[in-house]
Amino acid sequence: MGNRASGRRPFTRSRSHFADRVTADGRDGWPVAAGRYRLVASRACPWASRAVISRRLLGLEDALSLALVDPLQDDLSWRFTLDPDGRDPVLGIRFLSEAYDARETGYPGGVSVPALVDVPSGKLVTNDFQQLTLDFATEWTALHRPGAPDLYPEARRAEIDEVMADVYRDVNNGVYRAGFATDQDAYDAAFGPLFDRLDRLADRLSDRRYLVGDTLTEADIRLFTTLVRFDPVYHGHFKCNRFKLAEDPVLWAYAKDLFQTPGFGDTVDFHHIKQHYYRVHTGINPTGIVPLGPDLSGWLMPHHRQELGGRPFGDGTPPGPVRPGEEVPPSGCP
Repeated sequence: MGNRASGRRPFTRSRSHFADRVTADGRDGWPVAAGRYRLVASRACPWASRAVISRRLLGLEDALSLALVDPLQDDLSWRFTLDPDGRDPVLGIRFLSEAYDARETGYPGGVSVPALVDVPSGKLVTNDFQQLTLDFATEWTALHRPGAPDLYPEARRAEIDEVMADVYRDVNNGVYRAGFATDQDAYDAAFGPLFDRLDRLADRLSDRRYLVGDTLTEADIRLFTTLVRFDPVYHGHFKCNRFKLAEDPVLWAYAKDLFQTPGFGDTVDFHHIKQHYYRVHTGINPTGIVPLGPDLSGWLMPHHRQELGGRPFGDGTPPGPVRPGEEVPPSGCP
């Protein structure tokens, strides 16, 4: 049933089948090398958006090229229909599934983003969204831009890991467990922990600017990609409606602060997000109608979070302008 199964079958998050790592020492056979790999991502997908934000913050644009897929994923997988002739100009393929098939024919599981593809062979390297951005931060350091922030500081890793585990279980994955629930009990079991965790996060962020320490870390990236989708899709489409993000003063200000930080909001395409969720999940929204709201102008309003202190990039600097050709179109911006 492919995408039509959403909301009709019990939801489980599949483990990443291809978990090879691209590392500085190349221990899995994939050494870090400028120009060798291509990141395939969707601006609609929160998991892929993590990788897009991390790549930009760390300044990996020159070392790691970016392919963006059509938000209207079909049952054959993510498509390169945004490119001329419907083919990725670097990989030469029409569907991301072709890179998966080049790696392993008849693999279990679906075709997911983010995906890192080896350009010379056309083979998928990894679709391990949990590990990929951690490796960007720790294994790709030789290719980071001057002034790149330390998104996974060694002294803070235990705390970052603990926060990220809670956020993943209850928030990142919790919205999907609620949205794709097939009965009331499954929905209730996701709804409660989701909003309990959001309440706890609001308490944590009430007197600190960032989740861990006084600088941006991987934990903030992972929470942001869910929060930025909350009012446009999760509140209505996924029935996560105890409150809107814009109704929580702490989380709303925190999300606006990140959105207005270079590397975050300039990667967000609200048009792609809404098109994907409302038109692809036909098991939940069979009419395919995409709502016209919410009003996005609030994302650009003052947040006053700077009054809490903090140094967004630590001893580093913000990323420069968005790379030409990677700008979010006006249709996707507030």
